[in-house]
Amino acid sequence: MNYKKKKFTLLIANDDEDTRFLVEEALREVRLGIRSKFVENGEQVLEYLYRRGQYVGSSNWHQPDLILLDLNMPRLDGRETLTSIRSDPHLQQIPIVILTTSHCSGDILLCYRLGANSFISKPVTFEGLLEVMKTLCEYWFEIVSLPPGM
Repeated sequence: MNYKKKKFTLLIANDDEDTRFLVEEALREVRLGIRSKFVENGEQVLEYLYRRGQYVGSSNWHQPDLILLDLNMPRLDGRETLTSIRSDPHLQQIPIVILTTSHCSGDILLCYRLGANSFISKPVTFEGLLEVMKTLCEYWFEIVSLPPGM
């Protein structure tokens, strides 16, 4: 794989500690040098995007090139977070991929209606997750042209 030289930032929102760990391990195995930032709920996604709270003046802050968003999180769930991001003209260009345990056709339809770029049901094995992360990163960071200025 001939990935672009730019270091991409991936914001991952998931409240499950085990899932965060497995995604982080899968990203390490993908070996693309992707800068990943993990948050636990939709409120933290918005704090990160708007550089509020712990992200005010952070030298470690980077505009995400892609957001992986779980649907079922406390405080502000994935659907509400997706709606908030898509309603802001300064954020709506950021690609959002739903990565969730749901296989419900109603969730899939709703997420696309709310502006998700993709919907992926999480695989049940680490090998499956690793394959998803490899494919996802290749697609979003090698094949697709992301909006300028990101």
